[in-house]
Amino acid sequence: MMKAGKIFLFLFVFSCAMNVQAQDMSILVQKVKAKLDLVNDYVADGKMKTDVAFIKAPVGKIKIFFKKPNLFKIKREHGISVLPKGGVSINLSSIIALKDYVALAAGDVIIDGIKTKIVKLLPMNESSEIILTTLYIDEANLLIKKAITTTKENGTYEMQLYYGTYAAYGLPDKVIFAFNTKDYKMPKGITLEFEDNDKPTEAEKIKGRKGKVEITYSSYIINKGVDNSMFK
Repeated sequence: MMKAGKIFLFLFVFSCAMNVQAQDMSILVQKVKAKLDLVNDYVADGKMKTDVAFIKAPVGKIKIFFKKPNLFKIKREHGISVLPKGGVSINLSSIIALKDYVALAAGDVIIDGIKTKIVKLLPMNESSEIILTTLYIDEANLLIKKAITTTKENGTYEMQLYYGTYAAYGLPDKVIFAFNTKDYKMPKGITLEFEDNDKPTEAEKIKGRKGKVEITYSSYIINKGVDNSMFK
């Protein structure tokens, strides 16, 4: 009886500790979300580098538009652009837009010399396209340093984020978005736009299965209003 009682007590204490950790992680995620919610809209200028094994694309100037709750668009002057769609986005607000989820603590790790909390978000809704999101959060500054999202249909995507001038708004100076292509093609979550004379041949397509998009932001215009027509 004493042994059974000790086991029960251990399980009870362990369960309480896990619940406290989950509550703490949920609070942390909500704090990060509250910081991002300070931004109602923005227009940003930047440059985008596309690094996909079967695509040769030069660095191009882009303009990025965002408007709450989930309007987001990248426009490039010419050539190829990568537009994340569906359950995956390089827009941070979309990454933590889940309403019903369980937040689990998964330890700490140092990223770029900064201690981050690892938080795993498990959607409660079985119909969610997202299976799991793992966030690496700079708790002191409430910034997402890294995010890994696993989806049902579009594979796993990883974002690395670097901050500077606009960190107070939770907006990065640089984003590296990495993904795995599927069956030698881009996943459904990624749309590639080619100029007519730049379409890859089948031979070029099969040279690789991985891709990376690097966006460097030069400036943001924040909370000055963005017309819905910019997202068409």
